Amino acid sequence: MNSQYNIIIAGAGGIARAAGLMLAELSGMVPNLFILNRSLDNAQKMAGWIRKGSSRGIQIECFELPEDETPVRLREALESADILLDCLPGSQAPRMAQLAKDFHLHYANLTEYVSETETIKNLAKDADTGFLLQTGLAPGYIDVLGNHLFQTFCKRYHVEKADSIALKVGALTRHAVAPYYYGFTWSPVGVATEYLKEAAVIRDYKERNLPSLSERNRIIIDGKTYEEDLTSGGAADLPQSLSHKVRKLDYKTLRFPGHYDWVEEQLTLIGHSLHIVDELQQKMEEMIPHIEEDQIILYASVEGKDDKGTRRKLEVSRKILPQKIGNHSLRAIQTTTAAPLLQSAMLLLESSAKGVILQSGIETADFLNGHFIKPVYGEVSLVL
Repeated sequence: MNSQYNIIIAGAGGIARAAGLMLAELSGMVPNLFILNRSLDNAQKMAGWIRKGSSRGIQIECFELPEDETPVRLREALESADILLDCLPGSQAPRMAQLAKDFHLHYANLTEYVSETETIKNLAKDADTGFLLQTGLAPGYIDVLGNHLFQTFCKRYHVEKADSIALKVGALTRHAVAPYYYGFTWSPVGVATEYLKEAAVIRDYKERNLPSLSERNRIIIDGKTYEEDLTSGGAADLPQSLSHKVRKLDYKTLRFPGHYDWVEEQLTLIGHSLHIVDELQQKMEEMIPHIEEDQIILYASVEGKDDKGTRRKLEVSRKILPQKIGNHSLRAIQTTTAAPLLQSAMLLLESSAKGVILQSGIETADFLNGHFIKPVYGEVSLVL
């Protein structure tokens, strides 16, 4: 960012902290930050953490975010801001989007929650600012990468359709032990939710919903074996935008072999329940530890036939480890989620965007080699 903007970060968790630090360290001109959180103390702790971690001076103001009102001081901040970056739980996304619309702010969020995304699409369709949704890692970066591969495939091989697009991401620990073969590197409720809500896919050129955890396979990436299975939310809007252009498209979450079998055992023990997400989350948290040392594994591919009938495939994989930003070391899940959010913020702030922008609407080349993306994900060849 080469202009000084007033940027609101809603939330004070790990991704919010990473976004604030990366704005301080990587922006061309350091923005002014407003941190909103229901706990003012947590917001102030985040501000102190950013200041301690940044080698550059940054102006930060903190605000309490009550559940059902907007205090005068907070209203003044909203009126002076340029964009709201929503790092709160997905259930809060419609409220944050409404605030952005009411105060004429650009808005970007991270949530993979489908119903909340649909709510925001409806409320923001006539907004006079831009609303870029599902901008994290998955949904987010992986969808832009997949769309870029598809466009490259069609251009290179002189076709308009492809047989398959495969999108895969795993937020994993460095090691995994029996019986669960997993460690939490991000929100447990997010993990439980993506395992249980339906996954949007393309089958036979048509958008469909399939049960999560219903198509398990193994895949070897850079010589290492992982399990993959359908989970919800990660495909963003690509099943809608690329239906009739791709025979098969899906997003699958990568795990170490054995983890999904353990999850199935827990679901069998739970049985039918009206609160199955909560119960699965509870069972997982009882046994699975939270681990700081993480890694992100991602893979995207497009396969089909060229105009001569020869089968072709384009693929990209990445392994991303924790990275030092300023004086702090950030986990891989933090940088890989915050970087696309901040690149999306740049896209909004430096354009005249209005209304809803989804992942399929992003100009892939500029985004994938963007100012915040490249230091985290590396460079993507624009002519693969």
